[in-house]
Amino acid sequence: MTTLSRRDFIGMSVGVGLGTLLSPSLRAEVFRTKLKQALICGLPVEKDLSAMREAGFDGVECQRWNATPAEAEAGRAVAENLGMRVHSVMRGWCDFNHPDPDKVKADIESARHAIRTAKLLGADAVLLVPCRIGVAGPKPWEYAYVFDPETCLVTQVAEGDNARFQAHIEAHNQATLASRAAVEQLVPYAAEQGVVVALENVWNNLWVKPDIFAAFVRSFRTPWVKAYLDLGNHVKYAPTIDWVEALGHDIAKCHVKDFKLNPDGKDGTWADIRDGSVDWPRVRRALDRLDYNGWMTIEGSGSLSLAERGRRLSLIVVGD
Repeated sequence: MTTLSRRDFIGMSVGVGLGTLLSPSLRAEVFRTKLKQALICGLPVEKDLSAMREAGFDGVECQRWNATPAEAEAGRAVAENLGMRVHSVMRGWCDFNHPDPDKVKADIESARHAIRTAKLLGADAVLLVPCRIGVAGPKPWEYAYVFDPETCLVTQVAEGDNARFQAHIEAHNQATLASRAAVEQLVPYAAEQGVVVALENVWNNLWVKPDIFAAFVRSFRTPWVKAYLDLGNHVKYAPTIDWVEALGHDIAKCHVKDFKLNPDGKDGTWADIRDGSVDWPRVRRALDRLDYNGWMTIEGSGSLSLAERGRRLSLIVVGD
């Protein structure tokens, strides 16, 4: 009898319609698209990636955006020798709206370094969060933006009198202008290196509804600025399906995370993937309609074993 790894078994199951073996609740669906499974890691090392590969993962997203060229090239070799790929680099939070221009300049340069690292690792995107604002806005369920679709500057963030949110509106607009100016400086280098600047939706008090975030991403009018859609980050602001449909073909990558809403639908708490409020089958079908043949990278769910994270992500991929 031939011994199959879990990775080979899952591939066979999906390919020949035996996905029902993975879960008794699975409804077999035929998708046009192929989603690739990943985890987040530091510099790729053989021990870690071998375990990930055995658990069914196709690649990784690297957190070491500031790796040296030698480290990046070595990490790429490790992944490729295992038949895996480093598909993205996580630069994460920047402070492009910082009042100190030297700090802004340093963060722009760090993002360039991340782009260079991505190129050497064989990745095609850098996850970037341009900035955050600390001025409180409406409750998540109260947000109702009125904004200019060209500039993405807002005049209203909630229904009714917005006087109490004036400081938030001003900080929001200043951050939008500062982020645009910084990202525009990155675009020529990103194009030269063939690496997409993928802006992530996070809890930064900015662009927290699908329409304005999609408008901001598209306002750069370049294929080198896309969205890194975290499928669980903004459930308390709008259903995940709304984010997928608003961003459409501007989705470069997806983070897989879950969030459990309270019974009243307001706020909630983080949950392991498939234990929260994300409607994963609906999201999978929406990604298929968009012809998204991309990466699904788990962020979080660290309380689960590697094998269990692989199993749950496999179920999402096959539409369960």
